[in-house]
Amino acid sequence: MSQVNRLAQGGRIDRSQPLTFSFNGQTYQGYAGDTLAAALLANGVDVVGRSFKYSRPRGIVAAGAEEPNAVLQIGSTEAAQIPNVRATQQALYANLTATSTNGWPSVNTDLMGILGKVGGGMMPPGFYYKTFMYPQNLWLTYEKYIRKAAGLGRSPKENDPDIYDYMNQHCDVLVVGAGPAGLAAALAAGRSGARVILADEQEEFGGSLLSTREMLDDKPAADWAAKAIAELQKMPEVTLLPRATVNGYHDHNFLTIHQRLTDHLGEVAPMGQPRQRMHRVRAGRVVLATGAHERPLVYANNDVPGNMLADAVSTYVRRYGVAPGQKLVLSTNNDYAYRVVLDWLDAGRQVVAVADARSNPRGSWVEEARRRGVRVLTGSAVVEARGSKRVTGARICAIDLAKHKVTSPGEVLDCDLIVSSGGYSPVVHLASHLGGRPIWREDILAFVPGEGFQKRHCAGAVNGVFGLGDALADGFEAGAKAAAEVGFKAVTGSLPKAEKRIEEASVALFQVPHDKGTSRAPKQFVDQQNDVTAAGIELATREGFESVEHVKRYTALGFGTDQGKLGNINGLAIAAKSLGISIAEMGTTMFRPNYTPVTFGAIAGRHCGELFEPKRYTALQKWHLENGAEFEDVGQWKRPWYFPKNGEDMHAAVARECLAVRNAVGILDASTLGKIDIQGPDAREFLNRVYTNAWTKLDVGKARYGLMCKEDGMVFDDGVTACLADNHFVMTTTTGGAGRVMEWLELYHQTEWPELKVYFTSVTDHWATMTLSGPNSRKLLAEVTDIDLDKDAFPFMSWKEGKVGGVPARVFRISFTGELSYEVNVQADYALGVWEQLIEAGKKYGLTPYGTETMHVLRAEKGFIIVGQDTDGSVTPDDLGMGWCVGRTKPFSWIGWRGMNREDCLKENRKQLIGLKPLDPNKVLPEGAQLVFDPKQPIPMTMVGHVTSSYMSAAMGYSFAMALVRGGLSRIGERVFAPLADGSVIEAEIVSPVFYDPKGDRQNV
Repeated sequence: MSQVNRLAQGGRIDRSQPLTFSFNGQTYQGYAGDTLAAALLANGVDVVGRSFKYSRPRGIVAAGAEEPNAVLQIGSTEAAQIPNVRATQQALYANLTATSTNGWPSVNTDLMGILGKVGGGMMPPGFYYKTFMYPQNLWLTYEKYIRKAAGLGRSPKENDPDIYDYMNQHCDVLVVGAGPAGLAAALAAGRSGARVILADEQEEFGGSLLSTREMLDDKPAADWAAKAIAELQKMPEVTLLPRATVNGYHDHNFLTIHQRLTDHLGEVAPMGQPRQRMHRVRAGRVVLATGAHERPLVYANNDVPGNMLADAVSTYVRRYGVAPGQKLVLSTNNDYAYRVVLDWLDAGRQVVAVADARSNPRGSWVEEARRRGVRVLTGSAVVEARGSKRVTGARICAIDLAKHKVTSPGEVLDCDLIVSSGGYSPVVHLASHLGGRPIWREDILAFVPGEGFQKRHCAGAVNGVFGLGDALADGFEAGAKAAAEVGFKAVTGSLPKAEKRIEEASVALFQVPHDKGTSRAPKQFVDQQNDVTAAGIELATREGFESVEHVKRYTALGFGTDQGKLGNINGLAIAAKSLGISIAEMGTTMFRPNYTPVTFGAIAGRHCGELFEPKRYTALQKWHLENGAEFEDVGQWKRPWYFPKNGEDMHAAVARECLAVRNAVGILDASTLGKIDIQGPDAREFLNRVYTNAWTKLDVGKARYGLMCKEDGMVFDDGVTACLADNHFVMTTTTGGAGRVMEWLELYHQTEWPELKVYFTSVTDHWATMTLSGPNSRKLLAEVTDIDLDKDAFPFMSWKEGKVGGVPARVFRISFTGELSYEVNVQADYALGVWEQLIEAGKKYGLTPYGTETMHVLRAEKGFIIVGQDTDGSVTPDDLGMGWCVGRTKPFSWIGWRGMNREDCLKENRKQLIGLKPLDPNKVLPEGAQLVFDPKQPIPMTMVGHVTSSYMSAAMGYSFAMALVRGGLSRIGERVFAPLADGSVIEAEIVSPVFYDPKGDRQNV
């Protein structure tokens, strides 16, 4: 396959490894070491996409993260699709498949391009606020086509086949950027012995050193880079992260680094390897060596394919062995741009002319270009590019910078490549993430990082230091300072010597004048990704948008994945000129994370599936599986739901289990209950403040049920807390609420009552809990314990320590079934052995394992609530008929007291918890069913409540339910109706929510 623009030699590519790839269905060839952009240019691909608004043909402009146009769709299968990948940052691999993100029916022949040509005036800045408003009945039609035309890449519709992960890391010094300043900073910090992380977004470390023609110690600069990298690789405390973009700089020197681990290997990561990783780094000091982006010049038709940045062309020539054209014209205002002229000549290509806006440039590179026969037109600029889908010529005119006008008719030169350079913009994005405003420096015509609110240093081009030797020195000094500030001894070291050159200052040129006014001249693009023109920015200021942030939002300047990398400074300068103010007065927009796009996979890491919602198992899971348990999810736990036997369905199994508990004894794995160990001299006081009832007088050896409310007075959680010692308690919570309650306790302790000496430890996983319930539970437990179980020695709502099955245990006499019950707690490691002993000893007592569904039925028969099922965040303790659990005379106002006493919470007609007994005892009310007082009322009926829990009771022989009903506690004995979706209505009597053993005799025996 012919690579028409590939040079016969040169570059850092591996020509022994040709790689085949496809773009828009056409097969091409590149080499290992290419980026996709380099390979496309090597094959003479001019048009890579269509512009956002006008559907103009667009080509590759840059060579790095600043590329605005080559934003492509990658992947050959639906599952492997990756949208909006910059071709300049995607390493080429075998069989890579890429397509343009827009253009129909093809990117070369796009029908939307006609609209861009004839309808440019219809889509000025803010056109989306001004058009498609009327007639309103056609909006749905408008919306359909607008959505189809908008946007870039397409999200995949199938599951991602790759895995992603993240790492939490700490370091003494994080160096961002591995160009000359970054490498020097890492060497200085690494030699001090500090822990250093060096991260760079490119495939290789070295940055501009990999493509510059400059020398260090009379050798290619890349040689010094290789030597520095080799030294860093040998340092045990230095971590090197290539293909790693530092995307966010957050509070307290916390930074996020998005590393593309295997994106360069194929469209799917090798088996078992993550595709990308998110590093979450806490750094002692940060050195920002993020470099600078070259600014393009803004001139007419500067978006035609074949308009490129000068540095980018040098990079493609020297690093990738690609010359993207034959005849080059350069338009510039600075000395650095002349490097591309020399590189182009070295590649054997023709330089037609250089248009230099300065009146008499005499720098070293300028003179070298003249010596090699290059025509240099001073006081001039390219004012207009010619061509449609590829540059065919450049119109060069003399210009007056002071008056911003064209002063000669100029001439049109034949060429197929126009490169421009308007100076350099330091990459201040990360330095701005925490609010530090960049500062304008007139001497370099650029913004540099302002005051740092973080513990960081800036070095090299981001600091406005552009000379190679100066950048190395600046980086080394920053690295040494950073290491010293975190306690390491600063080191000294020699740096390579850079060539000395005569260098002349650049001149301010942000928009090249045209002999027609800005609004009448061919489009002069400032932001190519978002189709923002110079005329659009001027229009925005005329319409009253004077703030830099307003101009940005009205025109879309710097929106999307671009974030102002190429167009920001030019856009601000044009706006400032239009308003008659300086750039410093205009200021710059602020930047926010992420610096470049990050896939959702990397953000989530492996927090998906079981790692996002872990499956938690108790220590008894093995026994449950072996004995046929069916499971349900409770929070993150897998809890036995019921234990079917001999083909039983759930209803039959639950009925059998319920009768076993009521008539003999049942055993429940209750290990999932939240358990929080609370210690400290102020533990009692803390409990008084978070629970609704009083805890001051709870004796050691006793336990108490408590309700917990949010600030609004609504029930939040409940559970039993036992007093182990005067300053030591164990709190139990609902299974699903354990984490939430722990967080709640810590929140109040740390933010509201830090003076209280109290400490919390989650011990849910440390203790396994086995609950024995039923008339035979005392007899059974007595066979395997040394604890005195006499009812007087061990009364209800107390606890004792002893041994169960030969294992140290805490046994609590509390009941969630209304039967005589014991909760046996042992260390989780011993749980299975104790459980098996209980199962064996219980055979003669009719011991039956039961699950959560049976537990629900048994507790509901007793009127015991489940928070989250019988409550919904809108009920107070009084609504539940549990005013007895409210300490109304406690000296300290507990959480929720004021909320509970709001006027609305004291109304008589609030929804209150009651029991329901269907008139037809065989009909079970659906949980969630809405209730009405008048079933004949026309729709919409007045809903007065809903069913919260509903079951068939095997022990009582009829169905029953619990419900929240308006004024329910005063309506005992009245009727309520549940209209169902099938048109039927179930009538029920409002009764007490306590159906079984209302006096509690069975649990107190």
